[in-house]
Amino acid sequence: MSAPLLDSPAVSTQWLADHLGADGLVVLDATVLPYTQPNGRPGYLGGHESYIVNGHVPGAVFADVIEELSDPTGPYPFTRPDAERFAAAAGALGVDNETTVVVYDAVVGQWASRVWWLFRAFGYDRVAVLDGGLDKWVAEGRPVDIGHVEPTPRVFVAEPREQLWASKSEVAAIVAGDAPGALVCGIPAKEFSGEAGNRPRKGHIPGSVSVPAGQLVDRESNAIAPTERLTALLGPVLNEERVVTYCNGGIAAAADALALTLLGHRNVAIYDESLNEWAADADAPLVTTVAA
Repeated sequence: MSAPLLDSPAVSTQWLADHLGADGLVVLDATVLPYTQPNGRPGYLGGHESYIVNGHVPGAVFADVIEELSDPTGPYPFTRPDAERFAAAAGALGVDNETTVVVYDAVVGQWASRVWWLFRAFGYDRVAVLDGGLDKWVAEGRPVDIGHVEPTPRVFVAEPREQLWASKSEVAAIVAGDAPGALVCGIPAKEFSGEAGNRPRKGHIPGSVSVPAGQLVDRESNAIAPTERLTALLGPVLNEERVVTYCNGGIAAAADALALTLLGHRNVAIYDESLNEWAADADAPLVTTVAA
């Protein structure tokens, strides 16, 4: 039996329930949990313990975004891995180039979106995000298993698509008007405005449209917002030739990239280093909308 086919970068909980256990289908739990460090700054923990203790979609394999699907030697947290590292990580999760992959998390979907984007950026499109994630699955009374699921290793071949990433120089060119494109920022509204944030230089890249990742889902069901809502949020950039999304470190940006893709935009890129890199450069402009 061949793996189930996808017709969208997002699938419903009913679709997953109908295909759960199918040959060639791998379900990934990409949960990452936020916490506050002793210094008051935000931090992130891999969700493996929660996956084991609190449960997961039956048969789901835990995908470690922090350790395995990022570059631990990179200059910033969650730096994208190179092709060799990603291919090894994907294969270790039981994914080959014939697999259909559905990925979810236990928060607002940005971590699942990040894994979805990584697969696309390494040349693989048979991947979808579970609409509503684990929250919606559980709320509907669907089955949950506890404990660890050990995957059967496969061989995955990565074919990088560099056009799905934007560099700092490209972003600077867009800001200067020297390159086509629009910028979408996925950080929370108060960080965008400069009212909040943990870096010495606050605010957003000039010309950016604010579309916080949390606004892309329904607060009660955690489901992806209706098309009308997504269009209202992203309407200012939908007719742009190219859209670059960014946030603090390329994670929330992936949720914006997913929303743009669902709306039919076909030239989207993520600025992976995002504000981690941009704000560290004293000469890179930032804009606030409140008094400093």
